[in-house]
Amino acid sequence: MSDERIGDDLWQSLEALPRGAGVVFRHFDTALPARRMLFARLLRLARRKGLILVRAGSERMAGEMGVHGPGRMPGGGIRTWPAHSRREAMAGVSAGADLIFVSPIFPTRTHPGAVSLGPVRAALMTKGLGPRRIALGGMNASRGRRMVRLGFYGWAAIDAWQPNRKDQKRNAVPI
Repeated sequence: MSDERIGDDLWQSLEALPRGAGVVFRHFDTALPARRMLFARLLRLARRKGLILVRAGSERMAGEMGVHGPGRMPGGGIRTWPAHSRREAMAGVSAGADLIFVSPIFPTRTHPGAVSLGPVRAALMTKGLGPRRIALGGMNASRGRRMVRLGFYGWAAIDAWQPNRKDQKRNAVPI
């Protein structure tokens, strides 16, 4: 996941991702012209590194490889879906999501004060839905391994990828 908080650490974080990993481009607070330029730069890096780049938000971006949430999806692209409840997860299934990002598993800066689901509740909430589940919210490598043991396909983060965060490991799962 990307957003404005990661700042210039974005580029070093993306360089650390393995081939096949995915990036959900968020940057909702960036003005559209600057957002399009940033997306184009990120797309060049994604193509060079073999990353999958998915756009969040309603504004289409040239070269996008998929969409996060509702909205028009490019032909043959990947669809990811946010789910904070079973109802939202079911909506993702109905929309044909390939991946469902279940969050927040743990407390997170992205949703300050939000009640976190917790690992077991998140696993039970989405069990048997079909699409691959990705754990999100307060994640790090250790918590990610725990979620995989609970049946999740992988995990995603914003803060955990920042190179200046010495308390986090940057281990990604290709999608």
